Amino acid sequence: MYINRQLYLTFSLLLLIGCTSVFAQKQKVWLDADTGNETDDVYAIIRLLAEPSIDVVGLSSAHFNNADLVAFDKWNQYPTKNIKTVAISQQLNEEILRAMGKLSIPHPLGADRQIGRAWGGNEPRPSAATEQLIRTVKTLRQGEKLDVICLGALTNIASAILIDSTILPRVRWFALGAKYNPQTNAWSKNEFNIRNDLNAFDYLLNNQKVDLTLMPIDAALPFRFMRDTIYHKIDDTVLAQRLLKQRWQETNPQDKIRTLWDLALVEAYLLPQNATIQDVSTPPENTKRLIKAYRKLDEKALTDDFWRVIRQLKN
Repeated sequence: MYINRQLYLTFSLLLLIGCTSVFAQKQKVWLDADTGNETDDVYAIIRLLAEPSIDVVGLSSAHFNNADLVAFDKWNQYPTKNIKTVAISQQLNEEILRAMGKLSIPHPLGADRQIGRAWGGNEPRPSAATEQLIRTVKTLRQGEKLDVICLGALTNIASAILIDSTILPRVRWFALGAKYNPQTNAWSKNEFNIRNDLNAFDYLLNNQKVDLTLMPIDAALPFRFMRDTIYHKIDDTVLAQRLLKQRWQETNPQDKIRTLWDLALVEAYLLPQNATIQDVSTPPENTKRLIKAYRKLDEKALTDDFWRVIRQLKN
C-alpha cells in the first residue's frame, strides 16, 4: 500500500509539473504586415517584437497592391514603375528584425497579389508565408492556439486556410479593416486593406469556422500621434527607436499628426483591458453569423503603454 501511495504521489507530482509547464507557455503570435505601405506598420511590428509576455513565431510580408500604383508615378516615396509591393514589405520586415536582434524569427515572403481574380473567386495564393504559417500551426502543442494578427490585405491568411482548412480550430485571427457603424449596424468595405483583397475578406466572413476579431478603422481613428512628439521622444542612438522616426520622415514628413492604425490593433491586442470588444453581425451579403469587433479604445492608456515600452529599447 505504501509503494502504491508513493507511485500515486509521484505520478500526481509529474502531472502537476506537466500542467504547470503547459500553462506557463507564452502565447504564440504570428504577425502579417504590409509594412511598405505607410508609416504605422513599423510602429506596430516594433511594439509587438518588444513585448516580453508573448512569443512572436512569425512575421510575414503582405502586398499592398492598389489602383493608384498604375495611375500615379509614386506611392508615398516609392516609384510605382515595376513596383513589387510585397518585396518592399519583406525588405522592411528584415530591417526591423535585424535592428531588434530577432532575425531568427521566421520571416517568410507573402503573396504578391489577391486571391481569386478581379471579379471574385477563392483560388488561394500560395507563398512561403502560407507554407510556414501552416507548418507553425501544425507544431502547436495539444490545446495550444496561434494568434495571427493581420495589418494589411488578408491574402496570406485566407490562402493558408484555403490550402489547409485543418488549421482552423487552432488559430484565432485578428485583423484591421472595413468600417462599422454601431448605431445602424451597417458595414462598409470601402476601406484600403479590404479593397486590396475583397475576395479574401468575403471568404473569411463567409467561413463560419473562422474565429475572427476585427478592428474597424472607426475604432482606430482616435489613436493619433503627433509628429513633433515622436521626434522629441525618440532616442536616435537606439537603432530600433530611430527606425520609428525615420519611417515618419521618409513616408509622411508633411503630416503633423497621424492615426497609427496598425499600432492601435497591436496595442489593443496586448492590453485587452483597455479595449472594448462586441459581438456584431456580418454584413448582409455575407453568411449570417457573429464576429467580434473592437468598438472603443482607451487611447491614453494604449499610448502610454507604447512609450513605456519603446523608451526601454536599447541597442
